Amino acid sequence: MPDDVHPQIQTLLDTMVALNLPAIQSLSVQDARAMFEGFANSRRESYPPPHVAEVINTTTGADFGDIPVRVYRPNLDATAPAIVYFHGGGHVIGSLDSYDTVTRYMANATGHTVISVDYRMAPEHIFPAAPMDCFTATQWVAQNAKALQIDATKISVCGDSAGGNLAAVVALMARDANLPIAAQILIYPVVDYRGGTPSYDRYATGYGGLEAETVTWFMDHYIPDPAKRDDWRASPIQAASLSGLPPTLIITAECDVLHDEGATYAAALRDAGNTVTYQDYAGMIHGFFNYLGLADDTEKAHQAVADFLTHHV
Repeated sequence: MPDDVHPQIQTLLDTMVALNLPAIQSLSVQDARAMFEGFANSRRESYPPPHVAEVINTTTGADFGDIPVRVYRPNLDATAPAIVYFHGGGHVIGSLDSYDTVTRYMANATGHTVISVDYRMAPEHIFPAAPMDCFTATQWVAQNAKALQIDATKISVCGDSAGGNLAAVVALMARDANLPIAAQILIYPVVDYRGGTPSYDRYATGYGGLEAETVTWFMDHYIPDPAKRDDWRASPIQAASLSGLPPTLIITAECDVLHDEGATYAAALRDAGNTVTYQDYAGMIHGFFNYLGLADDTEKAHQAVADFLTHHV
């Protein structure tokens, strides 16, 4: 077992080994989804989802693709700032339900209304369905701010892992469409589907559910055509320009195959003239932002999001 992870993460890894869970890349899509949802259900039993003032399940409507969304209001402020949230899961697994605890906690921690987007996933809907859904949903939020009881000038985008990829892409699309975005929060994002960074070798196996081969499994389902992996909507670091983006928070986990590309993206955004806050969590692994009640740094990372938004939005 690895000797560079935080003791709380080591306990989690030991538990995963004892459960003898199969690697995601060894499963069918249906079985991988069932395992992920099952883990989320078991976590809800040990860490009940926090209460928020209001939860609304709705859709973006026919004019915006009928994309399912879930709105979390931490208070009844009629002009609250908002976070449009895109869940992780490699563009293949994950759901509004499996991220329900995270989005509730984020709403309470930040005081922002959180709008979680149920974008289409692969392999049923391959690239670029997901980024198009996420941008469409963000447009819907902006155009329906009054009905959603949010401030249209204070809409941020946020996501973890594949969701971080989608948030980064939506921020670029919004810039090009002159759609104001107040901030982007990218939590251990995928920003370069070409891979190949040193962290892929350092943390290829033994550091939780996301292994180097898992990323390949996700990518093969999401972008089966290798020629499309250079598209900036898949690999946002490939965008022709990274200038003119909103204040950015990037969070990485030290012991994560995606660590280096997150750090590289932070540097690239800063070099392009953007305001960037970069935080790396020592001894943490991919997915730690979801480990509420298991790792102290999870709560600290959520608080970091809240502090960043307080300062910039």
